[in-house]
Amino acid sequence: MTCEILAVGFSVTTGGDLGAATDHRYLCPQCTFVNDGGSRGFAGHIKARVPNGRPGSTVGTFSETGSHRSETLSWSDQVTKHVRSADIIHSPEPGEEEPHRSRHTEIMASQSAQVASDKRFLIFFDFDETIVDETSDDIVVQTAPGHHLPDWLKDTYQPGRYNEYMQRVLAYLAEQGVTESDIRSAMEKIPSTPGMLTVFQFLRNRPPQDFEVVLLSDANSFFIESWLRRAGARQLFHRIFTNPATFNRDGRLVLRPFHSHDCPRCPVNMCKQVVVRDYVARRTQERGRPYQRVLYVGDGANDFCPALALGPRDVAFPRKDFPMHRLITETHEAMPGEFKAVTVPWMSGDDVVQRLRKLVAE
Repeated sequence: MTCEILAVGFSVTTGGDLGAATDHRYLCPQCTFVNDGGSRGFAGHIKARVPNGRPGSTVGTFSETGSHRSETLSWSDQVTKHVRSADIIHSPEPGEEEPHRSRHTEIMASQSAQVASDKRFLIFFDFDETIVDETSDDIVVQTAPGHHLPDWLKDTYQPGRYNEYMQRVLAYLAEQGVTESDIRSAMEKIPSTPGMLTVFQFLRNRPPQDFEVVLLSDANSFFIESWLRRAGARQLFHRIFTNPATFNRDGRLVLRPFHSHDCPRCPVNMCKQVVVRDYVARRTQERGRPYQRVLYVGDGANDFCPALALGPRDVAFPRKDFPMHRLITETHEAMPGEFKAVTVPWMSGDDVVQRLRKLVAE
């Protein structure tokens, strides 16, 4: 679950007026971690749309899980401080086209903590069939009556528009009485990929200056957050980049595309290479220096595209004999030198840990 702070016509980052018709969504970096015990919940959560969005105006309800208190705040005091480093994402009005963010991605991201600038390595993880040993979209289908979808619905899929297809699937599930609780329970039961929890434990046990950990997935925020919280792994990830997903008043899980882009290799709603390039460039500027190495752990064809952005000192971890691995192998054979990163295929997370141990010892 992501704390989304809606404002009209006001930018926290610039303090300026963006115009009364502009709707912006502020994703709070301090409100995204909820552990299983519930002792640390949302530090704060703005629940209401801002009436006019100017400094000092009332913005709505601020909730604090620890003391269960609610109060009205204004942009001019706690709220401005609370969201001062939040990312911004434009929410189009009905009928308006989704904004184009190919070269400077205005990122939909969850963040569990402020990211320190002293990390040596940046490591990206895919989710489906990388962290978990199934595809979460396949698992949600099992909540349907009879554990399958009708043929008429499956026939609506169009290549490159899978996210739109899944929106229709989720609408159908809601019509059949599948609830938020049903979907969350299904996600929580997905098994982790062999050895992946060992990778997580290794990363947790390393000194804090070693790894900045990012999750990059074409699944959606509800599926991912549900699984990570149940596994006790949410706090490990400094950032999560995925398609936003929230339940509407009718109980339907509504997906929004992550961004638009010009990449011919990737589905219309997400190019992971754009995200990797933008994030690495931004973090390098913020840090004042590059990472020693960028690492990418994945499995699918859409993980090959971001791996192409890696340099000769970086490491790609493709799951052995999965599409990412096959595409890397084919590229090495057809266009030697085109794929620059060191390639370390893995069958178990233990293979990933073995290489990470060597990297941190260098």
